[in-house]
Amino acid sequence: MRIGKDIKIASDIIRKNGIVIYPTETVYGIGANIFSNVAIEKVFAIKKRDKDKPVSVAVSDLGMMEDIVYLGVKEKRFIDMFLPGPVTVVLKKKDKIPDILTSGSELVGIRFPAHDTTIKLIQLAGVPITSTSANISGEAPPKRVAQIKIAVDYIIDGGDCSGEPSTVVDLVNGKILRKGAKYEEVKVALEEMAF
Repeated sequence: MRIGKDIKIASDIIRKNGIVIYPTETVYGIGANIFSNVAIEKVFAIKKRDKDKPVSVAVSDLGMMEDIVYLGVKEKRFIDMFLPGPVTVVLKKKDKIPDILTSGSELVGIRFPAHDTTIKLIQLAGVPITSTSANISGEAPPKRVAQIKIAVDYIIDGGDCSGEPSTVVDLVNGKILRKGAKYEEVKVALEEMAF
């Protein structure tokens, strides 16, 4: 019951350009409205993150993803295989995604987490949210609330996360940018689908 209340409080904060921390199937993440430059500025400041390092986005379903990035047949096939799950897909963004989020790049990383709390949070907020680990840049991402060292408006305690970050795969250029969860399966799929 408590989690439901936490999700409601956190989604209200996101709608008001605030910053929350939420659990995923990998690590705890920082959530903010991706369409709010004010909120995104706060995320960079909280993480002490360089502005030239893009921030990924978390969505609650395929429809929300299609609203912000371009998806071809091949991309959709790959997504069907791995999402929702611990894989970040890098795709060509639509104009509605602010440049500050992608550090001016035409590409953006998208997460569709396999975590009920995260999905409900995004659905209630009504917007895609930032998907970046809840730590100061360069430090270890937190697997549990006790490891979080940054200050935000609200934290949803979802217990322990697996701790293994997502594999990041660039579907535009057909290459893996970061090894993480499901790496071997992703590698095989990329080769078989000839991206």
